[in-house]
Amino acid sequence: MSTRIDWCDETVNPLGHWCFGPGGTAENPKPCVYCYAKRMAMRGMNGCEKCKQFNVPHTHFDQLDKLLKWKTPKTIFVQSMGDLFHEEVPDSWIRQVFDACEAAPQHRYLFLTKNTKRYTELLQGYMPRNMWFGWSQDGPMGDAMRFNTHHSVQTFVSIEPILRPFERFGITGIDWAIVGAETGNRKGKVIPGKAWVDDIAAACAENGVPLFMKESLRGLMGEDFVQEFPW
Repeated sequence: MSTRIDWCDETVNPLGHWCFGPGGTAENPKPCVYCYAKRMAMRGMNGCEKCKQFNVPHTHFDQLDKLLKWKTPKTIFVQSMGDLFHEEVPDSWIRQVFDACEAAPQHRYLFLTKNTKRYTELLQGYMPRNMWFGWSQDGPMGDAMRFNTHHSVQTFVSIEPILRPFERFGITGIDWAIVGAETGNRKGKVIPGKAWVDDIAAACAENGVPLFMKESLRGLMGEDFVQEFPW
């Protein structure tokens, strides 16, 4: 295991390290204030100058070669350092990633976005059952966060960081939920209340949705800390 993300075994970043943030563009980036990927990218962790800037669209498709080299089945978070489904990402790039994943079916692939519109547009046909499609949610969930896809698609929600109390409606219709606190030393960092996480846990339990709490919540939750997988 070569990643510190505790709900997967590995990560690959075929688009390198960059993101304009929800609704952002090259001319007007809107990165999330709590973005861990931007913090890590600006340290130059992979030696790529474009990645270090974090606002230059480019690719590292050689990352996809790892999928065939890894013979042992792994759970892989695809594009952990950006948003593969951002509006500025060409469909052809996404299709190339999908093709590489389908060519290595021994693995389980997890995708995560804040732009679920692209899911609706791209996932109209059959997608393999080992591909999981999630969305990142930093506030209360509602019907607006739902999306219509082919019945074969497995879905999950990542409520990380949790920034405010959670409204219980909307947790149905998904296969997994992940929740975590903001990390790092950002001024103004939100420290979640235990009751916020308890409400999420209760909603998941009521609807039979497995819940995975990230390590950032272990101290807060104590004996109520759980890490459940849907597979």
